[in-house]
Amino acid sequence: MLIAGFPAGAWGTNCYLVAPAAGEECVIIDPGHQAAQGVEETLKKHRLKPVAVMLTHGHIDHVASVVPVCGAHDVPAWIHPADRYMMSDPAKGIGLSVGTPLLGELTVGEPDDVRELTDGAVLNLAGMELTVAHAPGHTKGSVTFRMPEAADIPPVFFSGDLLFAGSIGRTDLPGGDMAEMLDSLARVCLPLDDSTVVLSGHGPQTTIGRERATNPYLRDVADGLGSAAAPRRGM
Repeated sequence: MLIAGFPAGAWGTNCYLVAPAAGEECVIIDPGHQAAQGVEETLKKHRLKPVAVMLTHGHIDHVASVVPVCGAHDVPAWIHPADRYMMSDPAKGIGLSVGTPLLGELTVGEPDDVRELTDGAVLNLAGMELTVAHAPGHTKGSVTFRMPEAADIPPVFFSGDLLFAGSIGRTDLPGGDMAEMLDSLARVCLPLDDSTVVLSGHGPQTTIGRERATNPYLRDVADGLGSAAAPRRGM
C-alpha cells in the first residue's frame, strides 16, 4: 500500500493520497487550504490516478481545495450530509458572520459530483476497501475511514479531527459537542486493535495502542470518567 501525506495551508491540515501501489488509482483524503499544488505534485511523483476525494468533515481547512482538485480530475467528492453545507458556506461552519474574510481568496462551493457518506458504509475505491464510521463531536457530520489489515500491513485509521496524537478535536465550534465526541471516541476508536495506525487531520501519526495508553481523553473514556483537562486541537 502507498500512503503519501503532507500538511497543507495555514492550518497544517494533513492531506493523504492512498493507493494500492505507485502507478495505480488512488483516493485523496481532505484536500484542504492550499493543498491543490501538493496533490498534483504527489500524483505526478507516484504516477497516480485519482478516482475520488474523501472528506472527514466539512471545515474549510479540510475542504478548501475540493473544487479545483475534483474539477481537474473529474472525480466525485464524498462527504457526510450533515457537513455538506460547509463546502458552500465555510464561514458558518466555524462561527463567522457573512462577509468575514477567510485568508483571502478561497475556492468555495461544491464540485459537480457530490456523494454522501453513511455510517457503516463499505466503499470499494481504487481497489481498496474503506469502512466509514460516523463520528460526530468535532462537527455533526464528522466521519472516519478505516482500512483493514493486509498482508504485513497493519490496519489504518484516518481519524480526521476526532483523534490526534495525545489529544482530540475541539468541540467549541458550531456543531461541536463534547458528549458526542466522547461517545464517538468510545464507539469508534476504543474497539480498534492496538496495532491500528492512526493518521489524523493534524499532527504526526500514532497508533491506537499508544493513544489507549497515553491519550488522557481516550484513557478517561475507557475508564468511564468523561473528559480530561488536556488541551484539544484542530481548527
